[in-house]
Amino acid sequence: MAPSSTSSTPARRPRADAERNRTRVLDAAREVFRARGDEAQMPEVARAAGVGIGTVYRHFPSRAALIAAVGEQRQAEIVEFGRSRCLPSAAAADGLAAYLAHIGEVLSAERGLSASIEAAFGSTEPTGEGRDRAETVAAELLARAKEEGTVRADAEVGDVVMIVCGLAAVIRHDAGDWRRYVRNACAGLRA
Repeated sequence: MAPSSTSSTPARRPRADAERNRTRVLDAAREVFRARGDEAQMPEVARAAGVGIGTVYRHFPSRAALIAAVGEQRQAEIVEFGRSRCLPSAAAADGLAAYLAHIGEVLSAERGLSASIEAAFGSTEPTGEGRDRAETVAAELLARAKEEGTVRADAEVGDVVMIVCGLAAVIRHDAGDWRRYVRNACAGLRA
């Protein structure tokens, strides 16, 4: 009798070589999508990762699944930067400005990846846990900055989300100096 899907058998941990291959594919995909945007295809990713196309599809059953995983990886790195570099900042308003500037750096460097995400999903806006974690970092920075009196008392996480959406649009459409946009947006949040 085959085990049922509700069995209490713990899920097996992936083999070390399988996990290494998955990481190689993700890293290669990020570079390929960064460089080629929505033109990038799965065989290019396989070649860049030094694996067969079957290995790519074993880990990511579709191009959209691969793009989603790379986007999640990018979002996790942004959040980690916020936690490790911005939250410990002596002045929370400076930490928030650094968080927004880092997001701008990443989006600017990875326009091709952003284009791929938008083509696959209709939006580059993070969703789910990735968005929740990013908003948690912003909320912590805002709360501290309000306590310090360096950010407007009526500033909300939604304001930061709008700033990031505007930042993404400025970068995507090459509508001006995104660094200036971040400086002006942060000035608008200051008390």
